[in-house]
Amino acid sequence: MNGKIKIKGQLKLYMQWPVILAVLLILMDISVFRINRRAGAVASGFLAVYLLIVIFLYHHSRAIIMNELISFATQYGQVQRSLLKEFIVPYALLDSKGKLMWMNDAFSALCEKPRKYRKSITTLFPEIKVDTLPKEDASEVVFQFAEKDYRASMRRISIQKLLEDSGLVEAEDENFLTALYLFDETEINGYIRRTEDEKLVTGLLYLDNYDEALNSVEEVRRSLLVALIERKLNKYFSEVDCLVKKLEKDKFILVMRQRSLEELKKKRFNILEDVKTVNIGNDMAVTISIGIGINAPSYAQNYEYSRIAIDLALGRGGDQVVIKDKESMTYFGGKSQQMGKNTRVKARVKAHALKEFMVAKDKVVVMGHKISDVDSIGAGIGIYRAAKSLNKRAHIVVNNPTMSVRPIIENFMNNPDYDEHMFVDSAEAIDIVDNNTVVVVVDTNKPSYTECEELLSKTKTIVVLDHHRQGAEVISNAVLSYIEPFASSACEMVAEILQYFSDDIRIYNIEADALYSGIIIDTNNFTAKTGVRTFEAAAFLRRCGADVTRVRKMFRDDVASYRAKAEAIRHVETYRNYFAIAVCPSQGVDSPTIVASQAANELLNISSVRASFVLTDYNHTIYFSARAIDEVNVQLIMERLGGGGHINMAGAQLKDEEMEIAIIKLKETIDQMIKEGDIEI
Repeated sequence: MNGKIKIKGQLKLYMQWPVILAVLLILMDISVFRINRRAGAVASGFLAVYLLIVIFLYHHSRAIIMNELISFATQYGQVQRSLLKEFIVPYALLDSKGKLMWMNDAFSALCEKPRKYRKSITTLFPEIKVDTLPKEDASEVVFQFAEKDYRASMRRISIQKLLEDSGLVEAEDENFLTALYLFDETEINGYIRRTEDEKLVTGLLYLDNYDEALNSVEEVRRSLLVALIERKLNKYFSEVDCLVKKLEKDKFILVMRQRSLEELKKKRFNILEDVKTVNIGNDMAVTISIGIGINAPSYAQNYEYSRIAIDLALGRGGDQVVIKDKESMTYFGGKSQQMGKNTRVKARVKAHALKEFMVAKDKVVVMGHKISDVDSIGAGIGIYRAAKSLNKRAHIVVNNPTMSVRPIIENFMNNPDYDEHMFVDSAEAIDIVDNNTVVVVVDTNKPSYTECEELLSKTKTIVVLDHHRQGAEVISNAVLSYIEPFASSACEMVAEILQYFSDDIRIYNIEADALYSGIIIDTNNFTAKTGVRTFEAAAFLRRCGADVTRVRKMFRDDVASYRAKAEAIRHVETYRNYFAIAVCPSQGVDSPTIVASQAANELLNISSVRASFVLTDYNHTIYFSARAIDEVNVQLIMERLGGGGHINMAGAQLKDEEMEIAIIKLKETIDQMIKEGDIEI
């Protein structure tokens, strides 16, 4: 057997050295013979003795050496096998289909299966499936087993490469094995969770309507109202180990651990509703807003996050919690109707600031949101008049005006009193706007929703006027931002600004009609979201020459639109008994999104309907029009679908989506929010 075994590699070279030395000695002996025969003879004698010894040792020791090598190799293989078998890390081999081929003792003890177990790995760990096996070199899967956390590290092993190295057989097709290692990470994950739980969380808590609530109660009882509110806040937050300290009369700072915040999330911040129960005769319930910052790289940055969050909570109308985590935002509450303030001091201050910006620049460009509606165009015309009163060059950006706004625009086209370039498209606006231009954005506060987002980067003087509640996406570089969620429409806000803009400003009849139209449309003929200031703005516009009859004639529907609206209402589906869902046909309709919103308003006239949703497919995009009266916050529902709006008037868009899928997503969102308590039925 030994004769059939050949030595290879470095060992073979080592065994050949005596032969190599013999050759060198023979050459040396020949050289000595040529120099001196007697010396050569002596050298030959020693060479002969050397060769005899080498031949004897080679033949005598070769068998012994080969046997020792075979014994060592056998023992080495056994040691390796024993080491793998007794390896403390659970280890197993899987075939290409995830079937167990071999496992060591630790793996067998972990899964409580014999080492001859040959079923699929999925039967032991459902998280490890065939599609999770490594497609390249390695992959990992994290899962829980027997109340412990494990990380499965998998390495791909080529069978073809193994067979090539063996030199015994050859594989025609490339096949693979998977080496599976299991690492117990329960302890380290516990330390990570403990570290996460101990992270510092900072927050700001504001009383939204502090002054108004105090004014609604007798003076001698005001201190009692404040004391009861503070007591309720301190008791609620102390239960979760949160520190509450007053900064000002209506402002508090919150300091807590991350685990305290998680407890508040589980309670869904029910302090928002609890604080409203404080009543000692005050006509107005107190509401609070909370802004919280988490996971910032520093404590100072955490506080900055909380400040941004509280600004967003107040910008959305208050009575809610906003949590800012780096780029993401989480919202809680915001279910109640925000209360409007009767004072117009803020409108006066913003009007004077807007005038100063316009005076300092030569041009004013106004733009609203994509697919402009009456409110957007009306507000734009109001700002146009303000700019013209200062003798500034002004333009309104409108791309592809819809059926609803064409009657308004036609009043200004070919009118000698107005510039022929009063309305421009995006391409023209880009050429107009420079650093000497004021860009005024109306009826939206999201840059992606504007008619031409590129304009926002072409000038540093940007003004935002909007009545929609803010979301995570905002126009961050605005020099003046006037966002009033309690306002009925952008036209209402612009009408108030015009009253304080200039004493000698003159608003023409058709301009007053446009502004009045925006209020009419957004309030659904003064039946939704109207306050004292809404009627005051309408009265101001009537004094400026707005005519109700002219406005009504402008917005009569054509036959196709009326039929589309009727078709949507006819096929309405009532979901969960309270939610009306309908699809508005878009074929043959000039402005299907406008018709959809009108149909959504009509569906609210059904007594059992708490919220209506009308969907329409337009330009490869599904548009949602959501409406409610006061029982459901449709803005929260639309935000889950990527949109936004008001508590009772909102919308969203889904690009490149099928109508059936969009309806399913809407229903799933409603179900989820009912389950979480954001919607009560």
